[in-house]
Amino acid sequence: MRDRFMSDDQPKNIWKKSWKGWNWLRAWLIVVLATFLILLVITLPITMPRPTFSGLLLPSVILLADSAVIAAVSVGVWFFIRWLLCRRNIKRSLFGLACLITLIALFYAEEDWRGKHDWEQFKRQWEAKGEHFSFAAVIPPPVPDDQNLAFSPVWMAEIRCFFQGDHKFAETLYGRKIYTPEVSKLLPLMPVSVSGLAGTNWGSVSPNPPAISEGWTTARLTDLKPWQAYYRDLATTNPATEIPITPQPRSPAQDVLLALSKFDPVIEMFRQASLLPDSRFPIDYGRTPPSAILLPHLATVIQVAEVLQLRAIAELRTGRSGKALADVKLMLCLANSVRSEPSVISHLVRIRIFTTALQPIYESLADHKWSDAQLAELNQELAKLNFLAGYETVVRGERALRIANIEFLKHSPRNPHLHAPRWLRLFPRLQALSATMLQSYIQRPPILQTLALGLGPSGWFDQNELRVAQYFAEWWPPIVDQSAKIVSPAKAQAADNAFRHEIQHRTPENLLATWFAPAFVRTARTFAHGQESLDLARVAIALERYRLAHGGYPGSLNALEPDFIESIPHDVIGGRPLHYRRTAGGLFLLYSVGWNETDDSGVVGLGRDGSADFATGDWVWRYPRK
Repeated sequence: MRDRFMSDDQPKNIWKKSWKGWNWLRAWLIVVLATFLILLVITLPITMPRPTFSGLLLPSVILLADSAVIAAVSVGVWFFIRWLLCRRNIKRSLFGLACLITLIALFYAEEDWRGKHDWEQFKRQWEAKGEHFSFAAVIPPPVPDDQNLAFSPVWMAEIRCFFQGDHKFAETLYGRKIYTPEVSKLLPLMPVSVSGLAGTNWGSVSPNPPAISEGWTTARLTDLKPWQAYYRDLATTNPATEIPITPQPRSPAQDVLLALSKFDPVIEMFRQASLLPDSRFPIDYGRTPPSAILLPHLATVIQVAEVLQLRAIAELRTGRSGKALADVKLMLCLANSVRSEPSVISHLVRIRIFTTALQPIYESLADHKWSDAQLAELNQELAKLNFLAGYETVVRGERALRIANIEFLKHSPRNPHLHAPRWLRLFPRLQALSATMLQSYIQRPPILQTLALGLGPSGWFDQNELRVAQYFAEWWPPIVDQSAKIVSPAKAQAADNAFRHEIQHRTPENLLATWFAPAFVRTARTFAHGQESLDLARVAIALERYRLAHGGYPGSLNALEPDFIESIPHDVIGGRPLHYRRTAGGLFLLYSVGWNETDDSGVVGLGRDGSADFATGDWVWRYPRK
């Protein structure tokens, strides 16, 4: 009786207590509530300093869902611990744990072998065709300093000015050469920019410069009056810039030329540097990760080109056609200065510089400013350019760069300098992936796939490298037929569609491949428009030379061969002849069918801001009626 009484009265051991009925649900709800309150107290002051009901509703729902998941896991762990502490289950647990570890090890070994095998097999097949996948294979060869445009004092001064806050990094690019007296004396005139803010001493308030003109795409000449007003205003608000102006305004072209005359000595140095036989900027290709390679020279090259464009237009308006031609030729040299670089951004900048140079070319032809000899000289310079030839360089370079980035993440060492929670530093790959995701501003990142890849087998990184190589082998090259000089918008769209289908099903084996995938359509369209703009300009020069010789434009383009141009280029879109016809007022209309592959009768597609939309309408060269 006593034993029975004591047995009924004694509290049961919590580890042996039976959790039946609603006990487990009650425990889960308690954990949910406690977790929710804790998360709310921790996150609410950080994410919403001044909470409102409408702003609090959605975060609360999300926190509640997270709390439910955490509580479910906690209750599950609770039951597992109760089960494990039972003596007869310890042996079973140890045996099961050993089996589990063995299975995991076998899984990792099999996935590592499969990833490496598939990637190595693909590389062997394509290397037999002459392809190379290492990043070192696409780095341009070195150039002797005395033959290198990029190592002239004026360019070293520009780069040093770019890194004013970090001279040590500029020193890693150029060594002690950036401290020579010849470089140092140029710093007060840097950077060369249309903003006119050369040197480091200018006011904190300055007017915004007008936009750089690309009016040739919509048959517009450059209005220099806003530039005249800008420089006169700048000289007043920022006297430290030492912008030269006259007491009373003169013509817009004269005032612009006077304002930019402060750069005359520097531009002459650029011109002398352009006579050097080669160009290779000191890019730190060994920087890690490869995606962190800096290209500061691209910004400086663009800035110099913009100054030259404005100068050339003003020179044409003041009758200085020879100087305008010299500035245009210098712009073309700047465009070619980055031609050997393997990155797509370098070639897009190259095309941008060229299209910037087209505005003074367009205006000189519209106003008949250049002689036949000058036009023949310009045509020879343009004939040296071939943007579609750079497409192959970009394909190989971007492929190697993306593979190198994945390889870096695969072997990423522990990095205490990356911004990440301390516990994440125990998993270097996961830490590097998280940092890459944040630095790349990836929208809606797939968390589960990122966790799986960061903690998973190395073979999954090999599978990502394989998919990158497959993208570039299967989708990129067919877009551009370099030998035929034809770009296919349909194939570019097919590549984009295939990529979109791929990212709908992201897995750890294609996650990085989709992160680092190229913008097929936009890149191909930029190359196509750049090449077509070059061809239209050369035909327009031939038409102007014909006009000078015969007093008017010809009835067809065939009349230009071979006296004024060796051969008429075809439309890079589709490969058919360019469209040409004479128009009223003794003018002409010359155009390509453009990216939509439709003949819109020479109508330019326009964006909301009135600028040309290269995805719609035709790509046109025509002059404004006077």
